[in-house]
Amino acid sequence: MKLVVTSQGPSMQSAVDPRFGRAAFLAVIDTDTGAFSALGNSVNANAAQGAGIQAGKRVVELGCDALLTGHIGPKAFATLKADQVAIYTGAAGTVAEAVEQFKAGKLKAAESADIEGHW
Repeated sequence: MKLVVTSQGPSMQSAVDPRFGRAAFLAVIDTDTGAFSALGNSVNANAAQGAGIQAGKRVVELGCDALLTGHIGPKAFATLKADQVAIYTGAAGTVAEAVEQFKAGKLKAAESADIEGHW
């Protein structure tokens, strides 16, 4: 399974960024192979509007199956759900810890956005 975790830095030890669209990095982890990459998200982090939609499109383009984040807004939620990307909110700690929370079933699958946009 290919996961994306919102991150404040480019490593597995970086803190989870509680924001999706305006996260500093998108950490991509393949749980089958252990492959890891961190992609800068500065274009979306500094966008006046549409950050969640654009970040959502990027996640889909990367072929990710699930998103682990702190919170997600309505437009990003709709973008990801339209392409059947599973969304898990409440991720905290480091990227590595968020992946372990996911594997242990401790993150809740989001049924809707949990914040308004432009956060």
